[in-house]
Amino acid sequence: MTEPVIGILGAGKLGSTLARIATSRRLPTMIGSTHSVADLKWVIDTLAPGAVSATSADVVKKADVIILAIPLSRYKDLDPAAFAGKVVLDATNYWKEVDGTHNSISDFTRSSSEVIQDWLKDAKVAKAFNHMGYHDLEIEVDRHPDVPRAMAFATDHDDIRPLVKQVLTAFGFDPFDLGPLRFGLVLEPGSPLFGEAIPRDQFQAKLDAVYDSPFGKEIIAKRGGPIK
Repeated sequence: MTEPVIGILGAGKLGSTLARIATSRRLPTMIGSTHSVADLKWVIDTLAPGAVSATSADVVKKADVIILAIPLSRYKDLDPAAFAGKVVLDATNYWKEVDGTHNSISDFTRSSSEVIQDWLKDAKVAKAFNHMGYHDLEIEVDRHPDVPRAMAFATDHDDIRPLVKQVLTAFGFDPFDLGPLRFGLVLEPGSPLFGEAIPRDQFQAKLDAVYDSPFGKEIIAKRGGPIK
């Protein structure tokens, strides 16, 4: 099976880590950021040798799958028209250190990836790569090749599920399908699933108990019940 071209937007800790994993597993990879291509190339050639540094516009145009590794608060910098028809893996999370002390973007009734999907209305968005810390991603792939760690995803687009699973598997993870995009809320900061790098059976057990947690109880309080 031909591997899709991976495009990563954002060359910070998460973006460069994902690029390094991708190139180490021989996945064709492009990466773009707000830096000039020349400046970016100098960094990426060191951190993720083999990844192609490009403008963000070229990444969006040429990649088959685009991973968002940008601050969530920058999502309106993305051109919805350029993303039309594109498969997008949203790895963003709200962090007050970079996105502001008050989250005016998402809440317990509307996950951050639903916000991204609404903005990129003609793209096909899946929430993925957001619940495992960048420092764990690479370690867990290398440490547990025989028991890959669960990488959860959620999307409203059934037609991209096989591709999402292919990409997560190619990165070295065990794809865990949560269902529609709204269920991705349980992967966000504060959830007992956030930060977990564990096998599928353990992940399922934590998911089954999520509404017993303070985070899950807050979902029930704000939504009038569990996510349906």
